[in-house]
Amino acid sequence: MKALFCLPAFALLSCTQHAAKKPPVDDTAKVEIPTKVDNSIYYITKDSLTIIGQPGDTLSYSKDEFNEMIDDHPELVSNNIHNPDQLYHCNGETGEFNSEVGQDNYFMLYAYFLKSKNGDTKYAERRRKLIGIYSNINALFQHFEYGGTYFGHQYARIPGYAEFSIYLFRQNENYPLYKTYDITKQKDLYIKSLRQLITDESSIDFNTNGKDKAERTMGLNKIVDEIDKAITDNYYLRSAQDFQYGHYVYY
Repeated sequence: MKALFCLPAFALLSCTQHAAKKPPVDDTAKVEIPTKVDNSIYYITKDSLTIIGQPGDTLSYSKDEFNEMIDDHPELVSNNIHNPDQLYHCNGETGEFNSEVGQDNYFMLYAYFLKSKNGDTKYAERRRKLIGIYSNINALFQHFEYGGTYFGHQYARIPGYAEFSIYLFRQNENYPLYKTYDITKQKDLYIKSLRQLITDESSIDFNTNGKDKAERTMGLNKIVDEIDKAITDNYYLRSAQDFQYGHYVYY
């Protein structure tokens, strides 16, 4: 996977200013114009396309809108795969995608195209489990914080994160596993850490009391039960930890 770099605005300005001081060049010299990549194989020929994301999330395009979007954002269909957050911040923060909802839509498209590259049927079960783990982690922290728009947007973006996790798995699928140790104790510690987090959050939660707090605590532990059930090997454990620690840090 090739590295993807984004230059900050001040760096681009510096480069522009420096270039302005260079002596004039011979304008008769031949200038090579980069060849535009033909992504027409990704165009649709039917009148419209509806992309289904998480339950309740759909994205619809007319034929012209979809094909124009592919021309404007070739990074979405490129074979150089990158983390969706990185790809969005380097290429997606423009036009129709330049908003929180726009970012949600960008992630839905990212998941749609990467899913076709990863393989829909082959990784269906792995995809289902990852989306379940990530959604439950998101739900757990959403309850801790008593809601917030962040978690709703994360919910919509989870298929993109899951698809990238599948891509990483796919890159190493044909190599023998060298982390062959039993992860039972590591997994147990991770699940215990989530349950301890529930206990600690409850200790400073004064929004519910008595029976309501007991029911709330029970519901939160049921979410952790689902995470526990879905983590069946080292890959799912590392994926869960990476997703949690990368997106849910509060002080």
